[in-house]
Order: sequence, then C-alpha cells, then structure tokens
Amino acid sequence: MKRIIGFALFFFGLGMLAMFLIPGDFCGILIMIGCILLGYYLFCGC
Repeated sequence: MKRIIGFALFFFGLGMLAMFLIPGDFCGILIMIGCILLGYYLFCGC
C-alpha cells in the first residue's frame, strides 16, 4: 500500500511541476487527459 501511495504522490508532484512549466490551460488539459489515460492503461494492464 505504501508503494501505491508513494507512486501516486510522486506523479502528483511531477504533474504540479509540469503545470508550472507549461503555459496555457489547453495544453495542460491535454497533458492531464493523456496522463490519466496512460495511467489507467498501465495500472489495469489492458
């Protein structure tokens, strides 16, 4: 359980850092959707 929480917190922090570095809301939304889809795919192993 600690590994899952650590994994989630690490990528949450990485996402927050990316939002500071990438200007524009549209690009941020596209990246967020892409990360959610990729994370779902990797987590479920589809």
